[in-house]
This record gives sequence, C-alpha cells and structure tokens, in this order.
Amino acid sequence: MTHPFEIEQEITLPAGPEQVWAAIATGPGIESWFMGRNEVEPREGGAAAMDIGGNREESVVTAYELGKRFATRTATAADGRCMAFEYLIEGREGGSTVLRIVHSGMLGDDWQDEYDALRRGWPFHLHTLREYLAHFPGSAGVPVFAMARTGEQPAQEVRAILTRGLSLPTTVAVGARAHAAPAGLPPMGGEVTWSDEERIEVRTDDGLYTFHHGSGLVLMFHHLFGPDTDGAEAAWQQWLTGILADHA
Repeated sequence: MTHPFEIEQEITLPAGPEQVWAAIATGPGIESWFMGRNEVEPREGGAAAMDIGGNREESVVTAYELGKRFATRTATAADGRCMAFEYLIEGREGGSTVLRIVHSGMLGDDWQDEYDALRRGWPFHLHTLREYLAHFPGSAGVPVFAMARTGEQPAQEVRAILTRGLSLPTTVAVGARAHAAPAGLPPMGGEVTWSDEERIEVRTDDGLYTFHHGSGLVLMFHHLFGPDTDGAEAAWQQWLTGILADHA
C-alpha cells in the first residue's frame, strides 16, 4: 500500500539566482552538493538521471523556467511509488536568493520510516548547498561515492569508528578539526561544519566531505574541487573498508 507525502523546505542562500539555478538545475551543479552523478536535459519534458553506485534513477523534467522554477518526477513504479522534486527560486536584495524545495510523491509500506529519513536529510543537504555556494562559487565538484555495510554493529559503535578514523572525539562539535589520510591521496584536513546522530560534514580548502551512517550502512558523498581527484573514489572506498575491518 502506498502513502502520499510532501516535505517543504526553504533556505536563504549567499548567491544570486543564476548561481542557484546552476546548482539545482544542471548535472555538474547538482553533483557539487547533492548525491551521486547527475544528468539534466535542459528543457521541459527532458530527461534527468541520478546514479549512485551504479543504481540509476531516471526522471522527467516537468518544469524548466530558467532562473525561476525547476521540477522533476520519476515514473510510477509497479508498486505505486514515485518521487517528485520542485525548486522555486526568488532573488533578494544584496545578492542573496531564497530557495524553496517541495519534495513529494508516494512511499511504500514502510512509509513512516522513509518519510522520517527524508525529512531529517533535507536540512543537511541544504546546508551542504549553502557551503558549496559560499565557499566554492562557480566551481563544479567531482562527486566521490563510497559505501560499506556494517552488519549488526550498533550505530554508536559505527559512529565511534568513523570519528576515530577522522581523528575526532566521539562527541563531535561543529568547528572541530578533522584529519584522514586515504592511501594515495594528499591528507584531508578541515573543519566540521555539520554533526548530528547520522551525519558528519567536513569542509576543507578543496572539498566538502560528508559521512552518513545508519541502517547497517556507511555512505560517503564527497564533492571535490581541487586538482587531486584521480583515484579519489577508490582511495576513499579503501579507507572506509579498512577502518571498519580494523574494528570488526
């Protein structure tokens, strides 16, 4: 049985409408703050797609009003599930922009857990969007994805492994300094800009590094803006697998 849902979020961003539009309505822009590798055909009725670790989700552009409104919708699956995203842009004085997002659709039998996860996730993603526009304006990030299963390990234990791997205390405060050294890459060092029970985000001079844990998984969605990106995905996957194996 499916259940309808709708989530609305609004944020004021430190960028003009043109920059915000590029961030939410183009493939390279979306890859600089959201999830996975993205494609957008720039027209109403065009195709859009997001690929996360080889899992590709396709959608149709249902609204394309340049600099004002962008929307996509997936096809309705056999079980009735679907997802729709709408972004509304309004420029403000002083070069800022108000962005309103409406995420809606139909969820499956476990709709309450899914809805709660989506509702908790949006403030984090919008924070990452703000970090991108404030610190890496005009740049296109290279997306880096890594994933590892944690089996039956308790969530607190998994988080402790992550924080140790990042040279952070178990209780992570915004402003703390994080460090990691994946093999074959320059050391990563930066400032924690977000920390909650499920996520940690670190901003460095050349990237936004995000770590997510829960439901038996650890996920990383990084956005790299520096020159040293070759081999980054494999290196971070090895780093993640290694720190979990060391504490298995």
